[in-house]
Amino acid sequence: MGEQDHTPGKDLQPRTRTEAPGKKSWHPQAYALGAVSNFMSTFLTFPIYKVVFRQQIHAVAVSQAVRQLWHEGPQYFYRGIYPPLLSKTLQGTLLFGTYENLLCSLCPVGPHSLGHRCTAGLMSGVVEAVALSPFERVQNVLQDGRKQARFPSTFSILKEFHSYGLWGRLSMGYYRGFWPVLLRNSLGSALYFSFKDPIRDSLAEQGLPHWVPALVSGSVNGTITCLILYPLIVLVANMQSHIGWQSMPSLWASAQDVWDTRGRKVFLIYRGGSLVILRSSVTWGLTTAIHDFLQGRARSRKELKD
Repeated sequence: MGEQDHTPGKDLQPRTRTEAPGKKSWHPQAYALGAVSNFMSTFLTFPIYKVVFRQQIHAVAVSQAVRQLWHEGPQYFYRGIYPPLLSKTLQGTLLFGTYENLLCSLCPVGPHSLGHRCTAGLMSGVVEAVALSPFERVQNVLQDGRKQARFPSTFSILKEFHSYGLWGRLSMGYYRGFWPVLLRNSLGSALYFSFKDPIRDSLAEQGLPHWVPALVSGSVNGTITCLILYPLIVLVANMQSHIGWQSMPSLWASAQDVWDTRGRKVFLIYRGGSLVILRSSVTWGLTTAIHDFLQGRARSRKELKD
């Protein structure tokens, strides 16, 4: 382990590791830290997520989306929470764990450059998209109020998917809308990991409490990333809401349909943007703060043992 710098701006920086010759760089703890931080932030912010989803599907105002959920009754308010809770926990496991291990593989001896962080983030986003697209697909069907009668549970959706052939299970079932998911996740991860540490460390140099720079860094990164990629988020939600053997529109046709139904106006594509800002700020702020807190505790315990 390299020499420690105890200035405020350096305490939160990931310690660079100098691997011994022939020693494999593998950090399993990174997966556990990502899982816990994403689980907690997802549970706390699910109500905001569900309102945003209704806006993306029905192109309605915040108040109308809230009224929809209110009229459906409290028994349906948390309908669909288990797939995102599971998928976001797995997302954190893959995203943070894969990122850190890829980063150390690309550059075992720090400091890590912007190119290293961007490449590791991009690759971790690809892994995340491949592994978690099926969860997002089921989640989006469950949260579409128009399909509550036909698909009252996760099992009913899985039964529908398994009634297709092998290729149909993938293209029309679990991996419907995969290409925009892949683009959204890879770009989003690259942006998040490229700028998270620089923003956090510059704030930490101001002598703020340790949790503040992490919270602000995650909030700023999550907000900017989601606003840039919001059209892809809307496209994915609409593509994945389609189900059944009926003719499904292609990627281009789906994009054209979203553009047409939003009156060919950019500001209508961004309807729900205010809640996206709130959700992204809270979710990624909490995730980053919790992750950095747990990482710091784990690092302190390890130093005490050493």
